Amino acid sequence: MSKILRINMSDLSHKWESVPKDYETLAGRAFTSAVVNREVDPTCHPLREYNKFVISPGLLAGTQAPSSGRMSVGGKSPLTGGIKEANAGGLTGERLARIGVRGIIIEGAPPKDSKDWYSVVVRKDACEIVKTNDYAGKGLYELIGKIWKDYPVKPGIIGCGMAGQRLLKGAGVFGNNPENADPGRYAGRGGLGAVLGSKRVVAVISDATGGKAPEPKEKERFDKGQKALREALDKHAVTGKLTNAEGKPFGGLKNYGTNVLQNILNEAGGLPARGFSSGRSDTAAKISGEAVHELVDKTKKKFGDAAEGKYAHACHTGCVIRCSNVVPYENTGKLHVSPLEYESAWALGTNLGIGVLHDVAELNRLCNDIGLDTIETGNTLAMLMEGGLLKYGDGPGAIKALKEAYEPASPLGRLVSSGAKTAGEVLGVTRIPVVKGQALPAYDPRPIRGIGVTYATTPMGADHTAGYTIAAEILGIKGTVTDPRALNKAELSKAFQASTAYIDSTGYCLFIAFCVLDNDAGFKGMTDSVSAFLGKEIDVTQYGLAILKNERDFNKKAGFTEKDDRLPEFFRTEKLPPHNVTFDVTDAELDAVLKGV
Repeated sequence: MSKILRINMSDLSHKWESVPKDYETLAGRAFTSAVVNREVDPTCHPLREYNKFVISPGLLAGTQAPSSGRMSVGGKSPLTGGIKEANAGGLTGERLARIGVRGIIIEGAPPKDSKDWYSVVVRKDACEIVKTNDYAGKGLYELIGKIWKDYPVKPGIIGCGMAGQRLLKGAGVFGNNPENADPGRYAGRGGLGAVLGSKRVVAVISDATGGKAPEPKEKERFDKGQKALREALDKHAVTGKLTNAEGKPFGGLKNYGTNVLQNILNEAGGLPARGFSSGRSDTAAKISGEAVHELVDKTKKKFGDAAEGKYAHACHTGCVIRCSNVVPYENTGKLHVSPLEYESAWALGTNLGIGVLHDVAELNRLCNDIGLDTIETGNTLAMLMEGGLLKYGDGPGAIKALKEAYEPASPLGRLVSSGAKTAGEVLGVTRIPVVKGQALPAYDPRPIRGIGVTYATTPMGADHTAGYTIAAEILGIKGTVTDPRALNKAELSKAFQASTAYIDSTGYCLFIAFCVLDNDAGFKGMTDSVSAFLGKEIDVTQYGLAILKNERDFNKKAGFTEKDDRLPEFFRTEKLPPHNVTFDVTDAELDAVLKGV
């Protein structure tokens, strides 16, 4: 029987609660957004005791369903001022699910003059709130190693780094990877690391000792469904096996990771380069997924078994897509950073005019260690370049600036950790690529207008994963279920936003969308596995729209209006080379996307 763990940091108490009847089908994003909308005052300051930090594994986390171990965190965002959910792999989703935890709600805060830091340790039917002052202020690579020594049961870990402990808006929520070698499994967006820091919680540690896999209500149907989905994933060119029958590279994500998109977007003219000033870059190939693949093979050949680089790396237990990677140092073959995702390589590379793979990997490692969202931080560094503090293309200069974030009293370190909007305004920049205060990801909305609609209208602020129309617009996923390319850009975004909210709640990786849109059997496998697990028929679109309704309701009460569902002015007025296009979706079309939801 699943339970909810409620923790009050004001008096360091906790209690276990039964899952309310109207929450029985909710998990992941559906759970976090429902709790935030129901329990958090939309007008509260996001970094005071009235906000809440909510954790929930996806519905199927801990089961045999493929790539289903993801989890969500949520709260009121200090970056956007609205509702926020961020999603990650790692160990925590699976660990919590196996000990029957549907959600954790952390509320209240210690007294303002408190100097103490805490960790929450969750076990089967037990919880401890432990004073861990020795965990605070540490780099996260060091911290995860210490926690596994202190708790030698290979626990899942999520938490906040230095940036979150200092309540800075660029702070993400880190998670350890399956080997505990890197804190790079980030629920990065929206500044939620600062919300956890405001509770003076450094880490949430999940020990699954004595746990077991959650049991579906209709086991036979569940098993058939998850098997059909697994087969569809294995056969698809995006999510499929590493090699085909002839031994040649097959699955794009296993071979090249998400950073396979670097060259694809560059060719399409939709790769934002040098602060969204061009859609192409002449250095993109040097930091692409293909370049990482080549580096891994090169170091394996040179260093043999001592080499630590990997592609086809799993971000969580049971992942069959395995799009993660381990980027090695070229001169030693040892781990440099894991993972280097497309959005991170873009934000810290192409976006800054940096085309040296080592420099990009080092910037990513620093973000992981300090506790910063790579997308927000890359855009913040771009604001430093636009504002004249750095030069585009200066990798060593960007690394030096980011290292300032280790210093608590460094004004530059605090600025680079505070998000693109804050940095841009402080430096007098007028082209600030944010929506609702959150920086845009790695797809320029001018040539790829569907993703621009998502950026503008999602309750989350600029977020590609909120409605990933790239699958249809760039990758040509046809969709035998419903062809998304037959829709206009507004309808396309709405369809993807609803289905994404559903997937974010199941624990499934968003990348299953590639095969379920292209394969009727895969789509049915997904829906059957979810409905069979719950013992209740769940409609993808209606379930997703109900989540969006919760999120929009919160934002309306927080003061958001249609005027907040807009892209920055320069996307409408500045033509983007090489196609020389602007974002031309009208305000009326944007307003119609989620009207009535």
